Amino acid sequence: MTRVLTRTDLEAVLDPAACIEALRDGFRTAPGAAVAGRRVRADLPFPGTVTALLPGVLPGIEAYTVKVNAKFPAGRPALRGVICLHSGADGELLALLDSATVTAWRTGLAAALGTQVLAGAAADGVLGVIGAGAQAELVVRGLRTLGHGSELVVHDTDPVRAAAFADRHRGRTLTSAQQVAGAADVVLLATWSRAPLLALADTRPGQRLTSLGADEPGKRELADDLLDAALLVVDDRELAAESGVLATAGLPETAVDATLGEILDGTRPGRTTPGPRSVYAPVGLPWQDLALAWIAHREARRRGIGHRIDLLA
Repeated sequence: MTRVLTRTDLEAVLDPAACIEALRDGFRTAPGAAVAGRRVRADLPFPGTVTALLPGVLPGIEAYTVKVNAKFPAGRPALRGVICLHSGADGELLALLDSATVTAWRTGLAAALGTQVLAGAAADGVLGVIGAGAQAELVVRGLRTLGHGSELVVHDTDPVRAAAFADRHRGRTLTSAQQVAGAADVVLLATWSRAPLLALADTRPGQRLTSLGADEPGKRELADDLLDAALLVVDDRELAAESGVLATAGLPETAVDATLGEILDGTRPGRTTPGPRSVYAPVGLPWQDLALAWIAHREARRRGIGHRIDLLA
């Protein structure tokens, strides 16, 4: 039997603190997985793209995920798809999960973790948000879970959405990305931009930036001079060079100072002084889907949440 978990189901069974700890553990253990995850992307004859992430595997979990997403920037939501959770023992389809929800949670909470690790004491300063969508929502929620009650400023190309975001998080709106960078100590960018929103001159020494938008070819939020000047941290060097921030900027893998996993396990030091700017620019990894899908599946099964179907009937 396969358990179908909708957005409502997932929001009922997922807990931010538990998810953050699963992601923290995953960053440390995922490099030991026997099979590397892959991202496969294709353009469509429509105003969108399709991306598959597979397989999501982690040491210690006898299951794997395959995710297929359609990305349509003008859609609401802009991302739609499904995550298939399979048994590692016999391939049984254990669950079908709404990928928009899982992706927002794992991307946002992993970004909150990375932001905290790089920001240090600066995470208690002013938080700036550029792009007030679902992923930014989960980053802020994750930072609150991690104990950061920062003042918040926000900008979005949709002023109504920006105002609603600010109201939910007791913040205030600003009229441009540059104003956000001028006011904030930590800056989160979560947009669909295909042209840089911030350059080196828009930032200041010691500032911490997290860029979620550079997750496929052509998307970029930060200018090359800012990336060159900053301590650059990614989630995976190879994928960042293939389809992330390095690919868009034409930078080699050697431009990366560390991965988040290396900082968490002590292999690389990350930020050693408060002066340099830092940029965390993740692509998003298949194992992250598994980390949250496994939590959701187990908790839904325990609580009897979700609709069960027999696909073989």
